[in-house]
Amino acid sequence: MSLKAVLFDMDGVIVDTEPLHRKAYFKTFNELGITVSEELYTSFTGASTKRVCETLISEFNLNQTVEEISEIKRNHFKDYFYNDEEFDLISGVKSLITHYYENGIKLILASSATMTTINMVFEKFELEKYFNGKISGADLKESKPHPEVFQLAAKMANEPIERCMVIEDSTNGILAANRANIFCSAYRSPNTKNQDYTLANIVVSDYSELELDKISKYF
Repeated sequence: MSLKAVLFDMDGVIVDTEPLHRKAYFKTFNELGITVSEELYTSFTGASTKRVCETLISEFNLNQTVEEISEIKRNHFKDYFYNDEEFDLISGVKSLITHYYENGIKLILASSATMTTINMVFEKFELEKYFNGKISGADLKESKPHPEVFQLAAKMANEPIERCMVIEDSTNGILAANRANIFCSAYRSPNTKNQDYTLANIVVSDYSELELDKISKYF
């Protein structure tokens, strides 16, 4: 088995923060006294908080600044993050992480999330000890589907790309792994809609399918 490092995406792979963002946004809309349609909310997918706030200000002629609205949303998000009963790790991911760790595989987190959010997740779910490094795409010039985040993660693991594997759940992430020429396992989560898995090397819907003995034929 020559797999030496696994590069994990975070959102949709380790945790699913989308429902928390949704609750935080809708609570913010309520406070601002505006009604945001499902259609408008869906158009925010993948957009930065700054861009969402700019859109809200122009759509609804709001008097608040981008900073003020971002702050309201951020506070609600933090509140849900620490207090929402339903927020947990994605099913089976903790045992997969432990499985790799116990077998001496290096683990690197390569996420588009901010380092603040990454650290919040790592602290809440006690993941720090399993990982050799963390990279936030928010600190990079280029974001996925650009391969930079995964190229840096492989460097951080200090392993050649043929000995690395990416675990991703989104079209852009899979494309980034493909452009970096790194073997990509796509996780098809129950919550993920309309993602394109064509370029993934394998697609799984249960993390036990990524245990070392099951994927040894690829490495």
